Amino acid sequence: MIVLALLSVACAGQRSDAQAAASSSGAIQDATAPATFRARFETTAGTFVIEVRRDWAPRGADRFYTLVKSGYYDGVRFFRVISGFMAQFGIHGDPKVSTVWRERTIPDDPVRQSNARGMVTYATAGPGTRTTQIFINYRDNSGLDGQGFAPFGKVVEGMNVVDRLFAGYGEGAPRGGGPSQGRIQAEGNTYLARDFPKLDYVKRGTIVAP
Repeated sequence: MIVLALLSVACAGQRSDAQAAASSSGAIQDATAPATFRARFETTAGTFVIEVRRDWAPRGADRFYTLVKSGYYDGVRFFRVISGFMAQFGIHGDPKVSTVWRERTIPDDPVRQSNARGMVTYATAGPGTRTTQIFINYRDNSGLDGQGFAPFGKVVEGMNVVDRLFAGYGEGAPRGGGPSQGRIQAEGNTYLARDFPKLDYVKRGTIVAP
């Protein structure tokens, strides 16, 4: 998935495997998220927590809630981490699952919050193309607000963990030497583990009480 302008070209356990398979078969549909909820991400760099406000971006919140509850993000790599800009993740490690979710776009939400440090937003390839990829802002990226990037949540615990996600590979191919999104979609975590072994990843994502 390619993010416009400034954001252009952003081993799961049994629980994740089973639920990802259900997602790919169409068994899981977007649920209506609570008005406010938190998602805890245990990663190879440590743990951080995202608080989601549905009134900020209801469609984005519903999709994120569904993905986290289904175990979608378990095993997913932070494949595009650019120091001083943002950390992006959300392409599933199983190409079959990625193929299905790539077609499950959601309509855009109005931008009601700014892309400040710690805010969480969907990556996009243009209007109406949001699916599963999200990014966490490392700085004030308010220049993205006018391009339709609508934050739906904020890191409220562990931003220091997000800051230390491995960023050594830089921008992705073809603009840089980092992972190619096309190859991640086609080859999944096999490609990333082989060619970009230092990438941090989500061990487990769970919904927790507000």
